[in-house]
Amino acid sequence: MEVTEKDVERIPVRNLRVPLDEFVAVWAAAERRNTEQAERGMTDWHAGGVTVTCRWMARAVVRPASGPRHLARPPVSRHDERAYEELIEAEYLAAELLDVRRPDLVGSRPGWCEAIRTTLRWAWRRSGEPPIVAPARSAG
Repeated sequence: MEVTEKDVERIPVRNLRVPLDEFVAVWAAAERRNTEQAERGMTDWHAGGVTVTCRWMARAVVRPASGPRHLARPPVSRHDERAYEELIEAEYLAAELLDVRRPDLVGSRPGWCEAIRTTLRWAWRRSGEPPIVAPARSAG
């Protein structure tokens, strides 16, 4: 999924604790990496974890290749509620224990749990580095 201007306009700024342009750059980089790996027939669980977390925080509309469009779901709890501050905090706390509560994911989806945690720590708690290196934007 490409991150569009419409996607960016939908992002509630209160859902982020990092600058909007940095968040969008990381989200777009994760989406590109996820797509590139899929085109090679590979599953990149790290990029996927970053992607689903960013989509949910951004309240993105997911546009699957087949099937109806739908609002992004949270990466851990998977309920149908849109992201808002209290829910993001609850999701962050759940993500911190994800690999303990779901040890099967560590082997079946390598990098998934850590990607979700890293994304929430960075974008919500403003702790640590971005989960994916985004290309530097030109100042021009």
